[in-house]
Amino acid sequence: MKKILLIIFSLALLTSAFAGDVSRKGTTGAEELLIPVGARGIATGGSFLANITGLESIYYNPAGLDVNPRTEAMFSYVNYLADINVSYFAIGTSLGDIGSIAFDLKSFDFGDIPITTVQFPDGTGQTYSPTFLTLGFTYSKVLTDRISIGTNLKLITENIQNTSATGFAIDAGVQYRFNETLMLAATVKNIGTNMEFSGQNLRIRTEIPGSVPGATNGTYDIATEPFQIPSFFELSLTYRAIINDQNYLALASAFVANNSLEDALNFGLEYGFMNSFYVRGGYNLLLENAGDNVYGFSLGAGVDYSVGGDFTVIFDYAFRDVKEFPTANHIFTVKLAFQ
Repeated sequence: MKKILLIIFSLALLTSAFAGDVSRKGTTGAEELLIPVGARGIATGGSFLANITGLESIYYNPAGLDVNPRTEAMFSYVNYLADINVSYFAIGTSLGDIGSIAFDLKSFDFGDIPITTVQFPDGTGQTYSPTFLTLGFTYSKVLTDRISIGTNLKLITENIQNTSATGFAIDAGVQYRFNETLMLAATVKNIGTNMEFSGQNLRIRTEIPGSVPGATNGTYDIATEPFQIPSFFELSLTYRAIINDQNYLALASAFVANNSLEDALNFGLEYGFMNSFYVRGGYNLLLENAGDNVYGFSLGAGVDYSVGGDFTVIFDYAFRDVKEFPTANHIFTVKLAFQ
């Protein structure tokens, strides 16, 4: 117990200096790192950090990857905001006593955006589409029957026409199981390098200040400001009430300490029947400026279908209410699991 408390305390120190700093709103970039994936996690408000397992745990808490070791493949699709779509793919396997590993890729589809210039403010007739990718590698290990740890290394790339920025980040997490019903988890997310845009589109050719009329123009690189990525710390508690052999109800809450946003509380619940059918719900609450929260409640359902005992197909769906936007988020996830 002392070791787990030491780990949680160490994780908390990494982000406590910036936690809940509302004055830093808008000072970080790579906000795509904050967009969750996976229908189960979104449906439960991102609160199930202590009992989430398998590939879903990569985003929420990498410590859960090795808790239920098997080979899995997962695809998730998020109908996000303003016609932006998010695709997520992950594959992982168990390495026995060594632990479990996984690879994942998150990409964004922004559609075709019209190109406008000073000379053509209504558009040139051409379009562009930004490319935002996050590629990750996850390692997880169950240390004892109560403790598991995990880490996720991420390569972040943003490309807008001929301008790009690249960065690296790491997530780390721990899960502690008091017993079959009570579980605790802590994670720290997006601790990494600053990012800075550079590229051909930031190079201009213009007259050199102070030069004589008719002199040759000079070429300049526009200097951009480096920006931090949005890191945060989470502490979560899950209570799983086993009603009988066929039914259970899990309740969870998570405290989120952000370095550039308001702190938040996430709440979630999941009802499971025969380990095959699930109903879920969740809610996110900002601890300051609660009215600024873009999202409302979330709901979801899932089905696990076993084929021949060693092969399982999992279908999950989530609905998340969105304020000030005409459409809600719809999240679809399909996972294949081989025992």
